Amino acid sequence: MKNEKTKTHVSGKDKDRRGMERRDFFKLVGGGIIVFFLPRCTTESVPVAEPGKRSLPKDYNAFLKIDEDGTVHCYTGKIEQGQGIIISLVQIMADDLNVPMEKIKMVMGDTEICPWDGGTWGSLTIRSFGPNMRRAAAEAKGVLLELASNKLKVPASQLVVVDGVISDSNNPGKSVTYGELARGRKIDKYLDVKPEVEDYSKFTFIGKSFKRNDSKIKVTGEAKYTGDLKVPGMLFARILRPASLSGKLSSVDYSEAEKVPGTIVVRDGDLVGVLNENFVLADRALEKVKAEYTYDEIQVDNKTIFESMLKADSTADVETTAGDLEAGFKLCDKIVETEIHDPFLAHAFIETHSALAQFEKDKLTVWASSQTPYLLQDALANHFSMPLNKVRVIVPFVGGGFGGKSKNQQAMEAARLAKASGKPVMLIWTREDEFMYDNFHTAGVLKIKSGIDKEGLIKAWDYHAYFCGTRGSEIIYDMPNHKITSHDHKENTPRLHILDIGPWRAPNNNTNTLGRELQIDRLAVAAKMDPLEFRLKNLKDQRMIDTLKAAADLFGYVPSKKYPSGRGIGIALGTDVGTHVAEIAEIEVDKKTGRIKVKRIVCAQDMGLCVNPHGATMQLEGCITMALGYTFKEEMNFEGGVVKDLNFDTYEITRFSMVPKIESIILDRMDQPPHGGGEPAIIAVGAVIGNAFFDATGARMFQMPYTPERVLEALKKA
Repeated sequence: MKNEKTKTHVSGKDKDRRGMERRDFFKLVGGGIIVFFLPRCTTESVPVAEPGKRSLPKDYNAFLKIDEDGTVHCYTGKIEQGQGIIISLVQIMADDLNVPMEKIKMVMGDTEICPWDGGTWGSLTIRSFGPNMRRAAAEAKGVLLELASNKLKVPASQLVVVDGVISDSNNPGKSVTYGELARGRKIDKYLDVKPEVEDYSKFTFIGKSFKRNDSKIKVTGEAKYTGDLKVPGMLFARILRPASLSGKLSSVDYSEAEKVPGTIVVRDGDLVGVLNENFVLADRALEKVKAEYTYDEIQVDNKTIFESMLKADSTADVETTAGDLEAGFKLCDKIVETEIHDPFLAHAFIETHSALAQFEKDKLTVWASSQTPYLLQDALANHFSMPLNKVRVIVPFVGGGFGGKSKNQQAMEAARLAKASGKPVMLIWTREDEFMYDNFHTAGVLKIKSGIDKEGLIKAWDYHAYFCGTRGSEIIYDMPNHKITSHDHKENTPRLHILDIGPWRAPNNNTNTLGRELQIDRLAVAAKMDPLEFRLKNLKDQRMIDTLKAAADLFGYVPSKKYPSGRGIGIALGTDVGTHVAEIAEIEVDKKTGRIKVKRIVCAQDMGLCVNPHGATMQLEGCITMALGYTFKEEMNFEGGVVKDLNFDTYEITRFSMVPKIESIILDRMDQPPHGGGEPAIIAVGAVIGNAFFDATGARMFQMPYTPERVLEALKKA
């Protein structure tokens, strides 16, 4: 019997947690002009905060490097997980630096040579990092113009830049390239007066469609994801897991596992890892481990969770309020009350969590499928009591995240096993690991009471969200008397469930948009108005009005004199990450089988300045396609801490046969700031199909997903 805990050596804590030294940076990036965008100080004097407390300085913090051949390297802490920023960021840099796109190389998600970033989530890359990158590029160009002015003996105001060539506007033959200025020199310089970014009317690349520059290598298999990496001496790891999330390891016997050739078994606390240079043998050895667990289950499952949420002694925080609800309801001619249930959902991306960890002397390097490399660096430095400059996290391509690759459990597990074994360790979660330890989209309950007057105007709106947050519940219609209340877990009260929850593509907005738009549709019926006309009557936000009209025009929507019309057409609106979205769907319902076929979805977006319409359209279509899964199929089945869906045989996602014709329009807003594009289109799909279902059948469904069984039940009730 082997039950002793393996002790791991931990280095002494270094109080001076500093970033990379300047000389080390130059060793990594080589020659050329280096422009630092930092506060008015040198890199040596910029302190690195304790893990978990770092942030970007007020003055943009990033590195830009120009090689002697004119190649421009842009270093960003953002990562590429399929959303296409690997090309849209190039477009931004190319326009404000005035260089050809093919001259720009993105270096992403490497904590040793890229600036700190909080993570790639929330559609923040273009709308938040993008403007900072533009300012950085503009300042870099200003520095280069000063250098060229000195070299050419021409006032900087007289110089122009075309394709990375600076020339005298009065004498075009008198010129110098960015590369020639960079030859053999290293300069760190700041401009006292910050130059303006390129005017939108002069854009060459921004606003035009470009295909992604990583497509070919991903299609051919050349692209490297974390699980594709290899280093000398690397061992594959398989981890001992309990049958339930509540399991606590009480005893373990791995003597038989160690008999499998080449196997090392490591225990670090409750973490037991089976290591072998052959993944199949590691898997075989894991099967021979005998373990006993104790379990402390919460008596709840996916069917009783909603009742538990409503009965719980929860908090009741008023998020937004205006007017007088009681007075508002007195003005109402008709009042509608609705209760909606939304289940737990898995992220279900194709690439499972993966990590490769390697200790070399006093340095730790971790390659990980992660959306948050710097938060991972912080966590590793904390866990192993190492200075930050001794911990490097590198993120290769990531095969989908949707918010689910933010917590980095697999990377910490790989690093602990690497430390304990003294070997480089590759950990690739199985699909069963993935489903069991996912941080799920939270289940939630919505209770809405609202009313309209005789003119069809909304006079009262009382909205309650239970355990699902209020993102997306913002007031987008004219509702003079409203209140939005969020109910959540109260401190020192029993937990309702043991499942881990976290962000899931526009976290909670799909739930709240579902609730609001189903309720708005019910109010339209109460007012005996066409759902398009009812929405326009109650909207004052011009951006939302324009977006809705754009969708209606593209769809060819004709208002109906009766609702439901029998046509199977639905409408839903929403806002997320600054973007306004309107969707119209057309469906068919098989009343014998309960199956819904989506024929067509039209989506309009006002997302401000759109850097790459082609990329934005791909994101929009991806959102709608993903949303079809949660609309018709996805629902996490569990009992206590036992996750019952552990693979795609029971947890079904969108299939090709489910995808309808998708049409989209992105409103021309080139003079506006950019907003997010990676999430908005997903929020309205459940609502638009639910409303189309009512228009087709006169029946309503108030629980996701819309399975054939629930369709038939709704039809029976109607």
